[in-house]
Amino acid sequence: MEKILILLGPTGVGKTSLSLAIAKKFDMEVISADSVQIYKEFDIGSAKIMPSEREGVVHHGIDIISPKDDFSVSDFITFTKEKIAEILAKGKTPFIVGGTGLYIKSLIEGYNLGGTERHDDFRLEMENLAENEGLEALYKKLVCLSPETAEKIDRHNKVRLIRALEIATFGGERSKIEDKQYEYKVIALTMPREELYERINERTKVMLKNGLMEEVKNLHAKYGDCQPMRAIGYKEVVSYLNGEFDLDKMEELISQHTRNYAKRQITFMKGIENINYYDITKEGTKEKLEEDISKWLN
Repeated sequence: MEKILILLGPTGVGKTSLSLAIAKKFDMEVISADSVQIYKEFDIGSAKIMPSEREGVVHHGIDIISPKDDFSVSDFITFTKEKIAEILAKGKTPFIVGGTGLYIKSLIEGYNLGGTERHDDFRLEMENLAENEGLEALYKKLVCLSPETAEKIDRHNKVRLIRALEIATFGGERSKIEDKQYEYKVIALTMPREELYERINERTKVMLKNGLMEEVKNLHAKYGDCQPMRAIGYKEVVSYLNGEFDLDKMEELISQHTRNYAKRQITFMKGIENINYYDITKEGTKEKLEEDISKWLN
C-alpha cells in the first residue's frame, strides 16, 4: 500500500523548518494543507514559505488560486489526491504539511464528499465562525435554527455545536467511506503552551516588521473584503486601517487571536485518528522522528 506522511501542529510550532529537513532527507515533495497559503499574494500574514526559502524542495498547494476565488474542503481533497498520484508516479513519498486540521481530517478519514460537498463547506464555515467570533456565535446560530436542540446541547462543546448546526441546516447523517488506498502516518508537533505563545507573540512582531501592514493595505485596495482577508493577521490590520483601534491594540489582537487559534488547533488535533505526537522542544526529538519515519517507510 502506498504511504503518505502528514505533519500538522499549531501555528508557530515550527512545522515549516522541520518539514524541509524531513523532505530533503527522504526525498519527498510537500503538499500544503493551509487554507490561507493557497491564495496568491497573501504572503506575510500567512507565514508562507517563499520559493527562495524552499531549499530545493518541491511544494504544491501554495499560490494556486486568486483571492477572489473560493476553495472548499472538497476542492482541497480533489487537488491533494491529484498531487499524491503525481508524486507517487515519480517514485517519491507525498508529504502533507499544514495546520488546517479540517482539511487533513477530511482527507484521512475518507468522508464521502459525493453529494455532500456543501456539508463540508458548511463545516469549514462554522469552524471559521468559531475561530473569529467564538462558540457563542455558533450557539446563537443554533438557537435561531433549532431552539429545542439549543436547550439541550452543551454550548461549550464546539464539535457538538457544529454537528447540531449541520443537522439543523441540512438534516440527515454524514457518512464516512472506507478509503484503504493509502497508508497514512500522521505526525503532530507539540511544545509547552507558554513557549508556543511566546513564539506566536514574537512571530507577530516579525510579520509587522516585514511589512504586514503594507501587504494588507495593498491587497485590501485590490481585492476588498475577500475570503482570505478575514484570516487572522489580515482582519486586524483592516480594522486598524479603518480607525477602530490604535497600533498597539492591533498587535495585541493579532497575537491574542493567533494564540486562541493555536489552542483550537491543538484541541482539533485530538479528534484526528492515530496521531503520533512529538514535543519539538525535547532533546533528540528530530532524530527520533526521522528514525521513526525511516522505519515506517521501510
